[in-house]
Amino acid sequence: MKLWSGRFERETDELADEFNSSLPFDKKLYRQDIEGSIAHCKMLGACGIIPDQDADRIAGALQGILEDIESGKLEIGGAEDIHTFVETELIKRIGDVGKKLHTARSRNDQVATDLRMYLKGSVSEICSLLQGLIERLLKIARENADTIMPGFTHLQKAQPITLAHHLAAYCEMFLRDIERFTDCKKRIDVMPLGSCALAATTHPIDRKMTAALLSFGQISNNSLDAVSDRDFAIEFLFCCCMVSMHLSRLCEEFVLWSTEEFSFINIDDAFATGSSIMPQKKNPDMAELIRGKTGRVYGNLLSLLTMMKALPLAYNKDMQEDKNAVFDSEETIKKCLKVMAAMLPAITFNRRRMRAAAKEGYTVATDVADYLVKKGMPFRKAHEVTGTLVLYCSKKGIALDKLTIDEFKSFSKLFEKDILDTIKLENAVKNRSVHGGPAKKEVKRQLSDISKRLNQVMKKIY
Repeated sequence: MKLWSGRFERETDELADEFNSSLPFDKKLYRQDIEGSIAHCKMLGACGIIPDQDADRIAGALQGILEDIESGKLEIGGAEDIHTFVETELIKRIGDVGKKLHTARSRNDQVATDLRMYLKGSVSEICSLLQGLIERLLKIARENADTIMPGFTHLQKAQPITLAHHLAAYCEMFLRDIERFTDCKKRIDVMPLGSCALAATTHPIDRKMTAALLSFGQISNNSLDAVSDRDFAIEFLFCCCMVSMHLSRLCEEFVLWSTEEFSFINIDDAFATGSSIMPQKKNPDMAELIRGKTGRVYGNLLSLLTMMKALPLAYNKDMQEDKNAVFDSEETIKKCLKVMAAMLPAITFNRRRMRAAAKEGYTVATDVADYLVKKGMPFRKAHEVTGTLVLYCSKKGIALDKLTIDEFKSFSKLFEKDILDTIKLENAVKNRSVHGGPAKKEVKRQLSDISKRLNQVMKKIY
């Protein structure tokens, strides 16, 4: 049955009917559609728009449909969309009384409400997964407060830091992702139901009652905007893109670090694969797949932005394409977060190799320049002196800590014996104790602060 068949004399062409159908993907919204319908009919009864006994009968039948779908007794199919399926099944069960359900609503405000309800739950689930990921990163970081490694810029060794400091940076990224989703949820949490097709209704409905029944924080303020708005879905996809980007950056480092050239980590066999032709290969495929799926998530955002471009008010059929993009990104992000959280404990860090790498590449050169500044030399001059010192070491093929004090003094009389202590890796890290720096005490503060902020922001989600 088509809900709109009265105006038409001919059946929809079979090809057009299949092309028009959204049931294969919007059936995912069955729970939200039924719960929204139950709230709507209760409101209709409370407002005297339909008799109370009809409202009760409709609500009871809808609850039965929900239970039958979830038990597997009722299979979703044979309809244009999930809304048609539910309403048709309702009418099959209770007859003409079921035809009163759609009073004072349209599929336009109905689907917008369903999607918002769905995304509110998705945000909570994704944030919970992000929380679990951050907690695993924090655990590894706390275990590696003394693990010295090189920090990089331009993928070149730059300055010594700790693994704890490095992982804390990703905790900050993922914590911002939770904060973004939390903020996004405010704009998702607006109920469009009651806006109908575009111009609301002549019936004396109580939208605030419906919103309360569905746990919405607000109701939409303009009926045209309510049914044509997909900003909330675009913002949700943007948040997914940010998570995916951060996961991709971490995965890229794991891919690099697992190479023989770096040898910083070993990924357990459970999260690696081999080659069909090269017997020696062990590939970090899980990390590569997470990295690769970033393009897919980005594409969904661009798809939805392009779909909404230049659409006139109010609802247009183009907007049916929103759900595929949203559902795909949501599922992709959830899978990536689950795999990453499971893979982290399966990674072994080669602390000895990390420390050895930190000694290479003259990573304490900035400490030498800072030493001269503290002795009274202008920084730009100290930078020049240290640069020539590094060039000297490079030509000789030795590290800075292999220079004698006399060699140091040949570049500047300001050098004293304490320069040898200054350029020790432990001291180079310890001396960077400013807020946000890699010193052990400061990193412990950062980790504690991340944990505290994580708990605070998660309270806003639920």
